[in-house]
Amino acid sequence: MDQTESAEEDGVFTTISLADDSDSGSTVSDSKLDCEQVMMNADMEVIDPENQVELEEKTRLINQVLELQHTLEELSARVDAVKEENLKLKSENQVLGQYIENLMSASSVFQTTDTKSKRK
Repeated sequence: MDQTESAEEDGVFTTISLADDSDSGSTVSDSKLDCEQVMMNADMEVIDPENQVELEEKTRLINQVLELQHTLEELSARVDAVKEENLKLKSENQVLGQYIENLMSASSVFQTTDTKSKRK
């Protein structure tokens, strides 16, 4: 004979089996899992619709915060990569600028002339 009793304490229903566990062949861990599942189901049934909406809103906000954190990490990594690339380009520009100055100073085409005397 498998009978159950339901007790209410602080709005939580607990199911207690009155059957002899030695006949059912279940182990202590199986009974514990079943009890935890019943308690979780009881806890879920106790949540009223208003609390459910609040819980869903909190869950949505937590997911949104986690997504924004992930996006921030990606943007931060991108900014670091761009800064690094910028430093490389500045260095290359300095080398190229010096090279161009050296070429211009070595070439007679770019030597300074007195343009005022030629115009008069």
